[in-house]
Amino acid sequence: MSNRTFLQLHGIIYLVFALALFVLPTVMWPMYGVEINDKYAYFLSQHTSIFLGAIAAVSLLLKDIEPGETAKKLLQALLIGNLLGVLITGYAGVTGIFTGFGWSDPAFFLLLSFLTFKQVQKQ
Repeated sequence: MSNRTFLQLHGIIYLVFALALFVLPTVMWPMYGVEINDKYAYFLSQHTSIFLGAIAAVSLLLKDIEPGETAKKLLQALLIGNLLGVLITGYAGVTGIFTGFGWSDPAFFLLLSFLTFKQVQKQ
């Protein structure tokens, strides 16, 4: 797939989760087995949206980047972020923090890591 298509898809996915965790944390987190039981947990979910939104912005604003060294570095950075997602959410699943729908997070990040890796190889 082209860098434009890949970065649009990547950005939209991150934007959707940023908005959902900002606006609907008490709906989203319980699906993963995590309780939002006070104003501090609610805020931390919204705080997480900062970083998800930033990744979305980078992906969407750079969607027209030409293949080359800079595009490769951008995609490598996104790959590192997605691999961190695999590790951290995998840990949450193994230790019992994530339950229910929580298994989907490591699988989701693994899929994004695979797609990002394939995109890096095209550069």
